[in-house]
Amino acid sequence: MVLFGTLVNGLCIILGTLLGLFFTRIPDRFKETIMNGIGVAVLLIGFQMAFQTSSIVVVLLSILTGAILGELFHLERKLNNIGSWIENRVKPKQGSTIAQGFITATLIFVVGAMSVVGALDSGLRGDHEVLLTKSILDGFVSLVLTTTLGIGVVFSVVPVVLFQGTIALLATNIEQWLPEVFLSGFIVEMTATGGLLIVAIGLNLLNITKIRIANLLPSLLMVGFVYYIYQLITL
Repeated sequence: MVLFGTLVNGLCIILGTLLGLFFTRIPDRFKETIMNGIGVAVLLIGFQMAFQTSSIVVVLLSILTGAILGELFHLERKLNNIGSWIENRVKPKQGSTIAQGFITATLIFVVGAMSVVGALDSGLRGDHEVLLTKSILDGFVSLVLTTTLGIGVVFSVVPVVLFQGTIALLATNIEQWLPEVFLSGFIVEMTATGGLLIVAIGLNLLNITKIRIANLLPSLLMVGFVYYIYQLITL
């Protein structure tokens, strides 16, 4: 089943969120320290991914062109509007962070090598090991995020399943469209570009910066175009 790993991933996020709801009353100082710990760990993951690049030019151009597209389409504002719409429908208590929880969890769970590589493995080889490993990690992260950001974390299941499921389904035929050498290089640069976005998430979690990360998401789409042009120029 091509979507097995993706569905398990979504289920683990839901379970982690439900468990996290039981720990929302812990003292604020615990929540702050836990969130700082997550932020530091996210930074480490992001740097590890970013350092895998074989061409910093591809990563840089992908980030720049993606940022321009993100700002043109106001993706950050639109994602915030979606979170606010969900918040209004759920009618939470005053001071709720549903929108923040939705956006933060979505970016953490969707932007990363494991999402892309795991979905490709599911589609290309029927191997769900990467996504199953990611499911366990996401379950724990969703539990901790829920203790500080609330129920909004659970709504990240929708973009996670749609994103990974689409890649897995498309990957069943991707080898007919792309040479294996190009695909391998593309995954490396996608991983590195995603790693920089993960670093940005970590910086925001630590309140060091206020980067509009959602406006950088088109960078992941631009990697393919930039890498293809780069290959034509350098070959």
